[in-house]
Amino acid sequence: LGVPGAGKGTQARLLEEKLGIPQISTGDIFRYNLKNETELGLLAKSYMDKGELVPDEVTIRMVADRLSQEDCAEGAIMDGFPRNLMQAAAFDEMTAPYGGVTLAPLITISDEEAMRRITGRRVCRTCGATYHVDFNPPQQEGVCDVDGGELYQRDDDKPETVRNRLYVYYKQTSPLVGYFFAKDLLAELDGSLPIEEVQATLLALL
Repeated sequence: LGVPGAGKGTQARLLEEKLGIPQISTGDIFRYNLKNETELGLLAKSYMDKGELVPDEVTIRMVADRLSQEDCAEGAIMDGFPRNLMQAAAFDEMTAPYGGVTLAPLITISDEEAMRRITGRRVCRTCGATYHVDFNPPQQEGVCDVDGGELYQRDDDKPETVRNRLYVYYKQTSPLVGYFFAKDLLAELDGSLPIEEVQATLLALL
């Protein structure tokens, strides 16, 4: 858990490497189902084409389908799911036969730091390499080190979009903090610390 920009994806990828269990991102699941035009992908697309949010039931079915695959037999690291209380209850139900949720890490950073991290991101238009104006700048401003492509700021990373993402997080996802705290599964970590320190704390908790 954590606000956009807290480092959830980074920590999940590192855990995947260390533990040998898959990181499961709802974004990746959606992209896979849409690209392969699965039954669930087409169902999700029917809502998206109308400009509507994909219902929780569809997202939950996609996640359940992904968790049923062989590489998840020893567990999985969830990134971006559950996002609300309904999804959390469904997640508890689908994982109960396998021992349930074992840990819900909450990576905390300030809203100001979240804004700085996300709005500073730049992506190469041609190869997709990512940079950050403060933490990982290219050698030449606006130019990709890899292929000389133009660097740009994605719409998702623009200040007005980030403010909206933070609003949605506090409205929909922050209630999960209390949900997992009540189940004694919540562990709070300081996301402003170096990546390696956050990772070491996470590994010690598992």
